[in-house]
Amino acid sequence: MSWSRLTAVCIFLLGGWAATTAAAAQTFEERWSPIPKAHAEPAPAPAQTTPQSDPAAVAEPPAAQAGPDQSPRAEVKPPSAGRSAHRVFTGKASYYGYRGGKTASGRPFDRSLLTAAHRSLPFGTRLRVTDVATNKSVEVVITDRGPASRKRVLDLSLGAATVLDIGSRGVIRVRAEIIGG
Repeated sequence: MSWSRLTAVCIFLLGGWAATTAAAAQTFEERWSPIPKAHAEPAPAPAQTTPQSDPAAVAEPPAAQAGPDQSPRAEVKPPSAGRSAHRVFTGKASYYGYRGGKTASGRPFDRSLLTAAHRSLPFGTRLRVTDVATNKSVEVVITDRGPASRKRVLDLSLGAATVLDIGSRGVIRVRAEIIGG
């Protein structure tokens, strides 16, 4: 056996060993989950205002602007006295209504319930979703993962789409506010 063949075999075996070692360190769900795991630091605590400080001096962070073909824009409201800050995001939403099956949370899917799918919000999160064009709103609970299209931020159940009267429009521009967990 020549040295080049022996080197090639060693490299092949070493590469196979490295791949199986990395895979063995993960669970099945970590390897095959369609939702990426974020390993980010927790968000810093909001600054506390003192009685001497002027509440009007607290500036809102600039919202990231997004065009129709870009990612959705996210805006964060500053905390106000007496209530917690709500996360608000806008973007496009569609609806889905397959029959039977289970959601990603493990619950059976019922298309008539007021539920929605989001890529990263925890299951059980309650949202107030408002159609920007008609100003109609509905409260939904996150029970599934989606939408499949990266241009959209939410997939609404058929029940929620009926309340918003999406009808033949199919895809609408929405404003969603987290109202509970």
